[in-house]
Amino acid sequence: MSDRDPAPQPAPPLFRRADALSRLASEEFDVLVIGGGITGAGVALDSASRGLKTALVEKDDFASGTSSKSSKLVHGGLRYLQQNEFQLVYENLTERQRLLDNAPHLVSPLPFLIPLFGRNGVVNRSVARVYRTALWLYDLTGGVRIGRRHERVTKAQALSHLPNLRTDHLVAGFLYWDARTDDARLTLAVTRTAVLDHGAVAANHTRVLSLLTGPDGRVNGARVDPDQGEAFDIRAKVVVNAAGVWADEVRALDEHHNPHSIRPAKGIHITVPTEAFPCDIAAVIPVKQDHRSIFVVSWEDQVYLGTTDTEWDGPLDDPSCLPEDVDYILAAANAVVTKPISRADITGIWSGLRPLLAPVEGKHAPSGRTADLSRRHIVRTSDTGVVTVTGGKLTTYRKMAEDTVDAVTKVLGHRSSRCVTKHLRLHGAGTSEHAPPMPGGAPPHPRASDCTPAEAIAIHLAARFGTETTSVLSITEGRPDLLEPLVVGLPYLSAEAVYAVREEMAESISDVLDRRTRARLRDARASASAASHVASLIGPELGWDSDRCTHEAETYATEVRTQLAKAGLDPASVEPRRGQVIADA
Repeated sequence: MSDRDPAPQPAPPLFRRADALSRLASEEFDVLVIGGGITGAGVALDSASRGLKTALVEKDDFASGTSSKSSKLVHGGLRYLQQNEFQLVYENLTERQRLLDNAPHLVSPLPFLIPLFGRNGVVNRSVARVYRTALWLYDLTGGVRIGRRHERVTKAQALSHLPNLRTDHLVAGFLYWDARTDDARLTLAVTRTAVLDHGAVAANHTRVLSLLTGPDGRVNGARVDPDQGEAFDIRAKVVVNAAGVWADEVRALDEHHNPHSIRPAKGIHITVPTEAFPCDIAAVIPVKQDHRSIFVVSWEDQVYLGTTDTEWDGPLDDPSCLPEDVDYILAAANAVVTKPISRADITGIWSGLRPLLAPVEGKHAPSGRTADLSRRHIVRTSDTGVVTVTGGKLTTYRKMAEDTVDAVTKVLGHRSSRCVTKHLRLHGAGTSEHAPPMPGGAPPHPRASDCTPAEAIAIHLAARFGTETTSVLSITEGRPDLLEPLVVGLPYLSAEAVYAVREEMAESISDVLDRRTRARLRDARASASAASHVASLIGPELGWDSDRCTHEAETYATEVRTQLAKAGLDPASVEPRRGQVIADA
């Protein structure tokens, strides 16, 4: 090599499972994170961005648990003010703004309507006063940072957003602002940022079997069992337990008893076409029977409604949506509309568990309801050096990660390095700012149905991949079939399935249809019908033969239809709903 020859550059990091498993088996790490939900992903990014050599393993897929099954809102939690959780709301709203700044391609402002009902055209003064006070506190606590403060709206203005509301009792409403996200893609983006931009190593479908202990009695790694592979040991100076609702199971591996620090609460959502429940923004609908509320959220040409909040003591891996869960949401929605929705309108469902903190023994709990349990988080370090983070919520994942890595540095004996994630933009965010709220409560982005097919594709991909949109489109060169819909009636492209395998560590049909896209949540029956098509796209990428493709497609379709039947819904395919279909560009 001459003096003028450039020095060889290290290969750029890749988001490949085979590469990750190889490194996990052969290298030693400062930090091993167990759990690939939003909390574990956040810990991995915070740790790696501080210069710690970081690994992450997830037993299923990234965001396969709670982090793909939330209400998909980045919000302060207006109802927490009623519980006098002012500090929590302030923290939530601070983190909401950071997400708007750091992930503008995945997080966007969203107006919320609170309809006010009354008799003879007059709203109950005490009810209106409670809402007005709460909304002023919300703005003052940090809600106004989004660029808009709450406002009182007329009956006509409320109906312009939810024309199906009953007019006999509707009097007026309030409009305030929060934000929305795709929870699974946000989790994936945080994980990929840790790997591609900060050198972390992450592997999904890699289950922890046991924790390793050194001669000093300290935990120094874990034995893992990857799908389609042999078990091996990962060596790490500190292990972080960020397993969400499974955190007690990981703690049991360390502490050799069954702790009960988590009290899971099940939440379910349903999806219906917009024509069944017209809504162009989001709304908060009161539930009289238990003094709670549900969200109604516009989702392109669909609307989703939820969530329930019920204690769960069943299997953590299968919090099935049951008929009574569907009944609860239908009853809440139908109490305030002129055209009721029914089971026949439901196209998608999802059910997840919140990892709520169990009340501390000896301390007074506000009530027996999971809805009243704190959404705060706790970081604890065991005698063997395992750092566990529990509780919290999607919106505050970054702060949870910061507190966790602060505890990790103490275990390592390092001088606490500065957290840099407050202003760290996620992979794909680029440099542009987030879209500002539009006047009058209109959504900040145009609907795909108002654009040409090519423009619709660009808008759709940009809202999911940001600056990586060109990478997704590049694989369609010479493959016009990849511009066809992945699932009939939904905007996802066939190219997204191929990209999911090549660049996003998708390993199964479920990974693609449930999390890399949100097809199953939006139209479960159509997703079941599309399983064979998806298998034909990803099978060659994953080395599947034709028999394996058929088996995987049949298994997925059966699982989807079984879940629909458990919820009391007809699993059979129905006539396709009206809606946007992105075809050839």
